[in-house]
Amino acid sequence: MRHLSRSLGGTPCILLAACLWGTTGTARTFAPAGAGPLAVGAVRIVGGGLVLLVLALRRGALRDLVTAGTRTRCLIALGAVAVAVYQAAFFAATARTGVAIGTVVTIGAAPVFAGVLCLLTGQRRPGARWLAATVAAVAGCALLVTSGHASGANLAGIALALLASSSYAVYAVTASSLISNGAEDRAVVGALFGGAAVLLLPVLATSPVSWLATGRGLAVTGYLAVLTTAAGYLLYARGLRTIPVTTATTLGLAEPAIAAVLGLTVLGEHLTAAGFGGLAVLAVGLVTLAWPTGGSKDRDISRSTDLPSAPACGNPAAMPYSDGREPSQVPAPARRDPAQAARRPSARAPGRRRGRGRRNPGPAARAGTDRVRTRR
Repeated sequence: MRHLSRSLGGTPCILLAACLWGTTGTARTFAPAGAGPLAVGAVRIVGGGLVLLVLALRRGALRDLVTAGTRTRCLIALGAVAVAVYQAAFFAATARTGVAIGTVVTIGAAPVFAGVLCLLTGQRRPGARWLAATVAAVAGCALLVTSGHASGANLAGIALALLASSSYAVYAVTASSLISNGAEDRAVVGALFGGAAVLLLPVLATSPVSWLATGRGLAVTGYLAVLTTAAGYLLYARGLRTIPVTTATTLGLAEPAIAAVLGLTVLGEHLTAAGFGGLAVLAVGLVTLAWPTGGSKDRDISRSTDLPSAPACGNPAAMPYSDGREPSQVPAPARRDPAQAARRPSARAPGRRRGRGRRNPGPAARAGTDRVRTRR
């Protein structure tokens, strides 16, 4: 997975992660009858968080992250809480207001919350292209998810969906901030989801989990934990190295499109004309955002842009000194006094050698008696 994510760019990584997330609903339909949505969600985060935590412990990446400072540890705690709240609030919202409205509010509002958070935290300001693509993608997502469903809106359910959406945006912005400051992406998701797994353990302990002992239960749990959570969020974190978090959250709207296609092809569901229209509008918005601009390439933003560029090897004047000083900070060597230089002989007298540190020529050296000092 690590070699695959390195070979892909930021946009393909985000889209592939959204495709994996889009299979979650279809995979849940194969779970045993006693598997409730909240229990399945808790098992998914706990299992996936443990996998990500184990991967982050390799090569000391997690140790370097948690010892980076108090601010980093606070961001890790904030991101872990956001992941846990997002998972719990989303399932509570769908239980109150329905899967269609809960999904469209949660997923559709995430790019808006991410854009606002980026403005408040001083991160990269989203542009007009992002705004147009996000409006089209959110509109298409609303048509796709709500087509053929009665409204049945519930204010408490919508409030929970907005809480889930804002929590997801907090997680995305937090992860992007840590990665852009130089933290390893694998360590970031391992710390965030490992912390969220600990927070969701009480939910798992109070939910019926007897269905986990069945073959289908283990298969569904393994798929959701390893692929849709561990692999999906590893790809998402890898994509955050090269693209802004606002773009990543908008590209994540491909998730309901994949879910709709799987519903048609695997589960035998039907889609109305409005649903197909929403799918087309959503595809246009995603293609508009994912299509590269002229001459642009994915750029690694995991390091601060304030750092100076590396000097050219062929220009010695631009090479930094070993103590970190720039050439302009090094004082120029003192020049010799012209009058003093004129008093010194321009050439050495033949047969005379000068001792090191002497101003005047010394006596003539006798062959075979005096040792000639070599200059180093």
